[in-house]
Amino acid sequence: MTAIGMRHPMLDGLAKATGRQLYAGDLAIEGLAEAVLVTSPHPHARILSVEDSAALADPAVLGVFWHANMPPHRYNSSIWFEGQEADADEAMFPDTARHIGDRVAVVVATGRAAAERAAARLVVRYDPLPACLTPDEADRARGPLFDAAGAPTFLNPVDERHFARGDAEAGFATATHLSETTVATPKSHHCAIEPHVALALPEPDGRICVMAPCQSVHAVQVVVARALGLKAADVHAIKTPIGGSFGGKAEPVLEPIAAELARRLGRPVRLACDRRQTFSSTRMRSSTVTRIRTALAADGRILARDTETLIDIGAYVTGGNWLPGSMLQRHVRLYDIPAERYSGRAVYTNTPPTGAFRGYGSPQINAAGEISLDIAAVRAGLDPVAVRLANAVRPGAIEPYSGLNVGNARLHDCLATGAETFGWHARRAAPRGQGRWRSGVGMAAAAHVNGCFPGSDESTTMTMRLLPGGRIEMVSALHDLGCGSNTTLAQIAAEVLGLAPADLRIVEADTDLCGYDLGTRASRMTYVQGEATRKTALALDRAVREAGARVLNTAPEDLMLAGGRLARRDGGEALDLPTLARHLARAGLPLPAATETHAATANPSSHAAHFAEVRVDTLTGLIRVTDYLAVHDIGRAINPMLVEGQIHGGIQIGIGMALCEDVANDPQTGRMGGDSFARYILANSLDMPPIAVRLVEAGEPTGPFGAKAVGEIATIPVAAAVVNAVNHALGTELSRLPLVPHRVLDALEPEAGPGASRGER
Repeated sequence: MTAIGMRHPMLDGLAKATGRQLYAGDLAIEGLAEAVLVTSPHPHARILSVEDSAALADPAVLGVFWHANMPPHRYNSSIWFEGQEADADEAMFPDTARHIGDRVAVVVATGRAAAERAAARLVVRYDPLPACLTPDEADRARGPLFDAAGAPTFLNPVDERHFARGDAEAGFATATHLSETTVATPKSHHCAIEPHVALALPEPDGRICVMAPCQSVHAVQVVVARALGLKAADVHAIKTPIGGSFGGKAEPVLEPIAAELARRLGRPVRLACDRRQTFSSTRMRSSTVTRIRTALAADGRILARDTETLIDIGAYVTGGNWLPGSMLQRHVRLYDIPAERYSGRAVYTNTPPTGAFRGYGSPQINAAGEISLDIAAVRAGLDPVAVRLANAVRPGAIEPYSGLNVGNARLHDCLATGAETFGWHARRAAPRGQGRWRSGVGMAAAAHVNGCFPGSDESTTMTMRLLPGGRIEMVSALHDLGCGSNTTLAQIAAEVLGLAPADLRIVEADTDLCGYDLGTRASRMTYVQGEATRKTALALDRAVREAGARVLNTAPEDLMLAGGRLARRDGGEALDLPTLARHLARAGLPLPAATETHAATANPSSHAAHFAEVRVDTLTGLIRVTDYLAVHDIGRAINPMLVEGQIHGGIQIGIGMALCEDVANDPQTGRMGGDSFARYILANSLDMPPIAVRLVEAGEPTGPFGAKAVGEIATIPVAAAVVNAVNHALGTELSRLPLVPHRVLDALEPEAGPGASRGER
């Protein structure tokens, strides 16, 4: 191997590190106008009027737009392709605001400062309405989602999913140990460095071009078209470089508004959120409350499990109606449990809408499953690793909900390797401390999907062609989110073509250039796009050899591509690719090109086992993660350096979920406590522990060179591993995340005798 398995730096890394990379907010376009949103201060209120005379008095202001003068078309921002049906309850500007931060109006001016001044001068009249701010309250507001006229009612549940396998009651009746736990996970935000932004401009042919840091240009195309009442072909979508997403830019939020403003004004318009609006007016991770009953045999086998989860999806459906089923699919991929019951319900509340966030429901359901399993094991006097080993899904198992084969699943290897490398048994048995400082270790496992198969749209088309200068151009719906997936794909192509990754020129996703692809989501880039890359590179290799055979007067099978040269296998004459391109051009022959469509035929699991050590200050309730090991079933690492980077980043997000991250919507007012980087607490560099990574590379037959995903699963087991370590340190059963200090201290309160201070514990 010359490219696969190499620690190659990101192709765009230098441009980013030196500040030369231009993002959507940096683009300078002649005649560009700037737009600023005005958002609701109420969690639920009718918007009666917008008084704009003071704003329009400024000659720099080009217009003020709200529901009275904008298209009323309802749409769902989470659709992926033309013809897809989904619950359409969202409009560019609703006549009734449904959460604090909901879109009320937009001001357009010749510059950002003028637009901000004008936005501050708008006078909006509201009629406040009763708000439903907690999922328990929402769960009682039941009824159909749409009325007889087709208007959304915002009643519940938005979706519910039920599943049963085996005889759960028999499992509970014969169990040696029964355990029940309720785990709560918070709403959390993506915190990408780049705020949300969209840029739109009219094109000479009458279409509207939308440029945005998106995860699917085809989703942008169809959502914008529906919001504006256009045909999808009337919208041209281009992906711009992304300054971080983590799922937050999977849905077009600003793109429809920017497109309509550009169409209305006949000039380019950029609409950008400030940081507070990026928190309150875009998307975030759903909160959940999950109750799990577990039946264990004496040897630790799980005989039955009963799971009920309530999911707060916020003010609009977006993709929330998929969450109950998505969480179920991940939940039953991890262990071989003979009897399983599951009930999941997603409900509206008058809080900001939710969407994808690195795992799409997996971090929440995994935290619930792995914290509850740890508590059950400890109550039964069983070792948590031994319990997981006794129940780990094996290669070739059939996942019971969807009936899919989990592939070469190596969960058992992850658990065994992790326990040995971490020194689990010795560290678990070590003294935890009796004074102010307590130490403990915990672990958790996880499973995740590789794509959306068997969905009918799980395919991708790629074109590769030789350019006149000798480089190879790759054209597909490629959406690197800043994590280096384009570099990974270039390494796959380079391996097949005998080139260096830098010899590949990757074209950003553009609906005018690339075939349909559902985008970067569901951990599908390496597994699905990577296999499309490999197949297309093989086809281009044949095309290059056939073209070279004419120049070198030999058979194509006698030639090979290696080191950027087309050479005879017998060591004879050779020519490099620029020379080949010149020969073909002089002869009037087309340069070699190849187009291949790859449709996924499987959806194997990626697995992981994570191990954490923590230190807890019982005086302050503060927790520090002091050591961490992540073991991942990766199939094969195309670029071990990028794989490790993904795992490190995933651990940072998971530690935040466990210990500090919470947008903290007030259940009385709906106000968001954490709506800026000054108020939303993240795990920063000083909070990060030493991290060791071990990769299990047993190969996945249907993946490119045996590879499968790591991007989302990197964060899924983290929160549970950290919480389980805290519970081990303190002898508690904490299960409401995040473990902020007051929750830790409340759990420790029984330790203090009458009159004792926390400093004496």
